[in-house]
Amino acid sequence: MTIRPAVRTAEGLRIRYAEAGPTSGDTVVFTNPWPESLYAFRSIWDRIAEHFHVMAIDLPGFGGSERRLDLLSPRAMAGFLVELVQQWKLGPVHCVSPDVGTSAALFVASSRPDLVRSLVVGSGATAYPLQVAGALQDMIEAPDLERLRQADSRDILGPVFDAIPGRPLPVEVRADYLQSYAGDRFAESARYVRTYPDELAVLAERLGAIETPVQILAGRNDALVPPDNAEYLHDRLPHSRLNLLDAGHLAWEEVPDQYGGIVLEWLRAGDLEATASVSARRMGIQ
Repeated sequence: MTIRPAVRTAEGLRIRYAEAGPTSGDTVVFTNPWPESLYAFRSIWDRIAEHFHVMAIDLPGFGGSERRLDLLSPRAMAGFLVELVQQWKLGPVHCVSPDVGTSAALFVASSRPDLVRSLVVGSGATAYPLQVAGALQDMIEAPDLERLRQADSRDILGPVFDAIPGRPLPVEVRADYLQSYAGDRFAESARYVRTYPDELAVLAERLGAIETPVQILAGRNDALVPPDNAEYLHDRLPHSRLNLLDAGHLAWEEVPDQYGGIVLEWLRAGDLEATASVSARRMGIQ
């Protein structure tokens, strides 16, 4: 693992990020899944950095980045990403934005298509009406955040991380994930998903007009965000490709070789030139 985090300011907030790869050519921006951090990409980092300038960020209020409550919704986070790409002079970029980053990245493509070359999304709620389950559904439907605020986030998240199939998380990565959501950070970060009922209704109206090429990656056995969400996107986005993986919600952790291979193939294919053939074939579920 060669991810080396640093801190840089964007929109007046201290944002944890990591950077690698050649400085020339296309930039790939990775946004953290929840409740993890930029270390979620550790297993594919070097592989992508061999070919692209890569930058991973912890979104505000997630991972090791400073929080601002008004940014904890997909549309607001999209606005932040637009400002970050411009302030840091990164764009136009490819975005790899699983989980909570999915809806934000799609809003970026809807509002500022000039800043995004392509997207890799999935494992995040996108369907409207909502199609979520388990603990995620409970958090969204809870009357407030009090139960989460009163709980120790380590007791909630520790078992989740320990149940990831395959090899255990590296000790330092598990510790980073837990520290990232210590105190009130996990409860407050849940504000983001609690906006889904309103935010995804708006996103639904915009999907058909998104011309950005999109690779959708999701776990076939996801118990929190069922694959119906991925199929919903594929049916509505004009230029998309869908791959369902034999994994659960944390596909990038569970099958990193497969996940990273598809991401690299997508990025190297020449996203815009491949769009026409991808759209024409509508490759379907693989």
